[in-house]
Amino acid sequence: MSETSGVFRASGVVTFTTDFGLKDPFVGVLKGQVLLRFPQARLVDLTHEIEAHWPASAGFWLARSFRYFPAGTVHVAVVDPGVGSARAIAAVEAEGHAFLAPDNGLLAPVLESAQAPVSRRVSDEVLRRIGVGVVSATFHGRDIFAPLAAEMAAGRLAPADLGAVVGDLVPGWLDEPVVAAGQVTGSVVTIDHFGNLITNLEARHVRRHRCGSLVTRCRCGAPTPTCGPGSTSRWSIPSG
Repeated sequence: MSETSGVFRASGVVTFTTDFGLKDPFVGVLKGQVLLRFPQARLVDLTHEIEAHWPASAGFWLARSFRYFPAGTVHVAVVDPGVGSARAIAAVEAEGHAFLAPDNGLLAPVLESAQAPVSRRVSDEVLRRIGVGVVSATFHGRDIFAPLAAEMAAGRLAPADLGAVVGDLVPGWLDEPVVAAGQVTGSVVTIDHFGNLITNLEARHVRRHRCGSLVTRCRCGAPTPTCGPGSTSRWSIPSG
C-alpha cells in the first residue's frame, strides 16, 4: 500500500471508477481527454462496471482501493445520476491522494475511512481558468472531470486551487452498520463477479459473532460469511 502523507504531490497516475461500461466509447473518450492535456499521464481503470446510477457502490470500492496506488494519484469517480443538474463537483484530498466526483454522496466512504480528509467544491472560476467552456448536459466526465484530472496529475493544479474548504458534502447513501446483542445489521452494497453479496459490514463487525476471518462450516446451499478484500464481509452460497 502507498505511504500515508496528507499532502498531495502529483505522481502522474489517474484512476477511473465509473458506471460507463465498456460497450460504448465513453471510457476511451474520457482517457483521450486526459491525454490531450497531459500525454505523460498513467491511466488505470479501477472499474467501469459500477451499477448504473449507484454512487454508493463506487464510493465503497474506491475507499477500499485507493491505498493500493501511489501517493499523488488522482482518483476520478463518475457515477452521476444528477448529471446536467445544479449538483456541484466535489474534491477531496486525503493521505496524499486526490479524489474528484460529483457531490452526490459518492465520496462519503472516503471521507469516513481516510485520515484527515479535506473537502472542497470545485469553483466555476477554476473551470474557466483551465479552459473548460461548453459543457455537455450528459457527459461531465469528458468535459469537466477529465480536464481537472489532467491538470492535477500534471501538477499544474493543486487541491487548494480548486475552491474553499467545505464541511457539508452530500452524505452517503448507506446506513451505518448496527451491532447489537446477538446480531449485526448492515447493507448489501453490490454483487461481485463471482456472485457474492458484498456488504458494508467489516471484519470488526462480524468477528465478535465468530463469522469473520474464515468461511464458516455450513450445509450446502446455506449463505456463508467470509471476509473479502479490504476487510469487507461477503456472503456466498456453496454449491458442493
